Amino acid sequence: MIKAIVFDMDGLLFDSERIVKRSWDIAGEELNMGNLGEHIYQTIGLNVNGRRAYFAKALGDDFPFDDFADKTRIAFGEIASREGVPLKAGALELLQYGKNHGLKMAVASSSRRAYGENLLKSGGISDFFSVMVFGDMVKKAKPDPEIYQRACALLKVEVRQAIALEDSPNGILSAYRAGLAPIMVPDLVEPSEEIRRLTEAVLPSLGEVKAYLAAEAARSTTR
Repeated sequence: MIKAIVFDMDGLLFDSERIVKRSWDIAGEELNMGNLGEHIYQTIGLNVNGRRAYFAKALGDDFPFDDFADKTRIAFGEIASREGVPLKAGALELLQYGKNHGLKMAVASSSRRAYGENLLKSGGISDFFSVMVFGDMVKKAKPDPEIYQRACALLKVEVRQAIALEDSPNGILSAYRAGLAPIMVPDLVEPSEEIRRLTEAVLPSLGEVKAYLAAEAARSTTR
């Protein structure tokens, strides 16, 4: 029986990855390194240390990561202030469904805590979550299972009683290795066949996740 839902955040609850990509392009131009936004496809789900390691490998040890990160934060903030960071379609309805059905809910995001807490608050959904675990609160990044194990421990549920909602292959691997039932809602990256085999389902939207959970609940009452 499902007792908890653990949500990724960027690209899953918020349509934020496209803004991140734009901010990376802006930072790349400011650093005279061209558009760097294409690198997001290889780094979705990684925390800051994972991204640092990726850029060092992809662009060299002399890549000015700290300067790049500062410039991307500024660019992201300016875009977000101007345009907002919209919730994904069906997010609010799914969260309300979880609340109405007594499901415990947590966030397990690779993003920094300060950024994540602010985004959830400004998006008006922070109160749905009793637990929030961010990338700078764990030692190992996705695809390591630590962040999902910690979220379930703080929720006080067994991992087999929780589902994980993710938009990235790294996130699916993290949840699967932790023992949760992963559901993927793709955003910028579609799952490979290997990743697809690790999921309970691949669904096109959070609205479809709500329908999936309702159907599962109905089936459990007839067993």
